[in-house]
Amino acid sequence: MGISTGAEYRERLKDGRTVYVNGERVKDVTAYPPFQRIIGTLAALYDLQHDPAHQSLLTYGSPKTGDLVSLSFLLIETVEDVARRMRAEEFRAETTFGLMGRLPDFMNALVTDAAAAGSFIGQREPRFRDNIVRYYEECREHDRCLTHTLVDPQIDRSKGPAQQADPEAALHRVRETDRGLIVRGARMLSTLAPFADEIWVGPFYPRRAGEESYALCFAVPMDTPGLKFICREPYDSGRSRFDRPVSSRFDEEDALAIFDDVLIPWERVFVNGDIEASNSFLVHGPGHALLQATIRGVVKLRFLTGLACHIAEAIGRTAAPHVEAQLGELVAKVELGNGLLRAAAQEVVAARREGMSLRALAAALWVFIPEAQMRAAEVIRQLSGSGLIMTPTEQDFSNPEIAPYLEKYLQGKNLGARERVQLFKLAWDLMGEQFGGRQLQYEWFYAGDPIFTRSRFYHSPAVKTYKAMVDRLLGKED
Repeated sequence: MGISTGAEYRERLKDGRTVYVNGERVKDVTAYPPFQRIIGTLAALYDLQHDPAHQSLLTYGSPKTGDLVSLSFLLIETVEDVARRMRAEEFRAETTFGLMGRLPDFMNALVTDAAAAGSFIGQREPRFRDNIVRYYEECREHDRCLTHTLVDPQIDRSKGPAQQADPEAALHRVRETDRGLIVRGARMLSTLAPFADEIWVGPFYPRRAGEESYALCFAVPMDTPGLKFICREPYDSGRSRFDRPVSSRFDEEDALAIFDDVLIPWERVFVNGDIEASNSFLVHGPGHALLQATIRGVVKLRFLTGLACHIAEAIGRTAAPHVEAQLGELVAKVELGNGLLRAAAQEVVAARREGMSLRALAAALWVFIPEAQMRAAEVIRQLSGSGLIMTPTEQDFSNPEIAPYLEKYLQGKNLGARERVQLFKLAWDLMGEQFGGRQLQYEWFYAGDPIFTRSRFYHSPAVKTYKAMVDRLLGKED
């Protein structure tokens, strides 16, 4: 009970789960070479909770047992609670440089939100309220690592799941039994799937009348019979940290989750055919997950800004006025993000107490952060030029026949060739390699289709206030 160690986390992964990579069944994910370094990264995060230097920052006493549990499960009640969560989540995001969109923190926060929204979830069936609160407590007390899956297979996006040529493709309820639900179909995109203890199947797409069998929310262990995961190609190819500084440590993987007539016990069911609950229950949470995701996004923006500044300085570009302007723009965007985070404390507490909407956090996560990160990537590309491509390997520097040439021709303004090349290799890993391409795509669609997420703001009650200002100037209020 209580916080896990890295060794305990590793041992839990040896459960015989059904995971396929490159066409083969991986029987032990901890022994599979492309997974070993990311598992090491995650295990180190669990060990941090036991480090006396960080334990008070990352943990708190369980309200149920008094044992230390992860602070990412802290249910916000006060501004002080928000500040504690923000410090802990910022620390863990900085440990991974904001490059892991699905740190265990995120799902811990999402399950906490769901528990806070328990009354709404259970307004038709109280047992589902009890289920989600109990599940939240189980995750907290056992320090579980969760993955989630939200999106239907992209077959024909002009139609709902029931109108597809194969209505069986999207995950759906097949039937109910005394023991629970039988479900069948697929969901994507299960980030962190090979490395999680359980999978949370949550609502994301709005469901319509007639789609009740697709309106589901539940959680099950990864080794549940009938549950399979087909992973995308791993990006960690075994290269050194010099040659692949980020893909060697932070490739969190993604997978297609397949349910072949899987039994979901009733105690693990949270939504079953309730369209209203499926479409909006997370709106009734106080925003723990939004807060975690925004913190992580701002931390990554800081990292990208620091990289852009390093690259410009390495090749003597900071004296150019247009480069100074580009770097200043990125620094200003970081400050905007920092300001949004400071405002978040007040907003999240208000949402918890008064049911207010999380407009600033939503705007930061759905609009500001993706745009700011894309702009940072663009600046890094422009500053790097051909240097982003001309990056010899670590082995080249170890060859005495060619190392002197590299030192002479690839040195930077104020640093040696090895340090300059390592810096540009970091930029290439983030921009040009498979890992970097996935990062750009992932961040742009992090909170869903940008068109859909942004259009929500047009329907905000604030629009009436803004239009009323124009009406007042034109004298229309009379």
